[in-house]
Amino acid sequence: MSASQGLTASTVTTTAEFAALEDEWDVLVRAMGRPSPYLLHGWLLAWCRHYTADGDLRVQLVRAGGKLVGALPLFSTRRGGLRVAQFLGGKHSALADMLLAPGAGDETPARLVEHALASDHDFADLFGLPGNGPLAGAAGAARVRLIERVESPVLELGAGFDSVYNAHTTSKRRGSNKRRLRQLEELGTVQFARARTEPELRDALEEAFSRHHLRWQGRPDGCDFGTDRGMPFQREALAALAKLGVPSIVTLRLDDRPIAFHYSFVLERQLYVHRLAFDPALSRFSPGVLTMLEVLRAAADEGVERVEYLGGDESYKLELSDRIEPLYQGVGMARTLQGRIASSMRLKAIDARIHLRGSDTLRRIYYRGRAPERAAAPAEPRNGATDT
Repeated sequence: MSASQGLTASTVTTTAEFAALEDEWDVLVRAMGRPSPYLLHGWLLAWCRHYTADGDLRVQLVRAGGKLVGALPLFSTRRGGLRVAQFLGGKHSALADMLLAPGAGDETPARLVEHALASDHDFADLFGLPGNGPLAGAAGAARVRLIERVESPVLELGAGFDSVYNAHTTSKRRGSNKRRLRQLEELGTVQFARARTEPELRDALEEAFSRHHLRWQGRPDGCDFGTDRGMPFQREALAALAKLGVPSIVTLRLDDRPIAFHYSFVLERQLYVHRLAFDPALSRFSPGVLTMLEVLRAAADEGVERVEYLGGDESYKLELSDRIEPLYQGVGMARTLQGRIASSMRLKAIDARIHLRGSDTLRRIYYRGRAPERAAAPAEPRNGATDT
């Protein structure tokens, strides 16, 4: 442990040590400009138990007078013989960032960067950063270069669902959505069921796994939501967040059979789309879109003011959004010669892909989604995943 100007810095390296931070951690998460449910203590603790080995954590902490005022949630993994620092949560780390207490002052992020640079990694590869967060602001001092990776649509919902829906869609689109719902109702009894309590959520999550498997059967998915490793993690993480009232799963049922689900988190009046899927046999009725509209309607009624889609180029997401607030990848923080070489090569490879983005196909593969119709959309404010 070291001290500077009244601040003390330390590093958490084990899951047990991180578990002991429960009472302090979420205060910092809720103070974020874009508070990420993927940084909540319960989510990260579950992730550590399923995805890291004990001793791999490199969670940097700064305290003032014994009070936690800053944190940088990292872990160390091996890649090609090198030690690579990444955000806790790995590919689940949407909106991951440095955490600061309100009024922490400029010394705290500087102290966190200093302590992180003295850690035992070779270089850092950090995915999911917002572009206006504290780590992005300290990128120069941290010797980190930011690269835009996910063009995350955002919707302002404060005006209420009807107002927002009417402003973002044509009468033809609204009529089409009503017609599809009526067509579903002609097949049987249609019901939207919302799970909020832990027992309800447990049951809804198991149904979500089954819809997810059906949706992606025989097709590349790219996520671990329904894998043998991912499902136990999702169960444990859901149970932890349910105690905070954060998760919600809305299921669209036809004659009591689940045909679509929408799994989201609500934190500090902001809704985050986590996972959704539908029965492909009923795709002509757009059950995923109908379920999402129901989620947005209920969220607006409960005072949600902002929706974070966290990626995806589907037309219905882009239609029901106000702007793009990208997520970035930060590469750098190299401490060794091998780390400097590896981070330089990684950046060159990314730059080469960016130069090829004249091909729309390659561009969409790399960015994971800028729809052509939004390529010329106004970029302001650009301050800063999830699929169907």
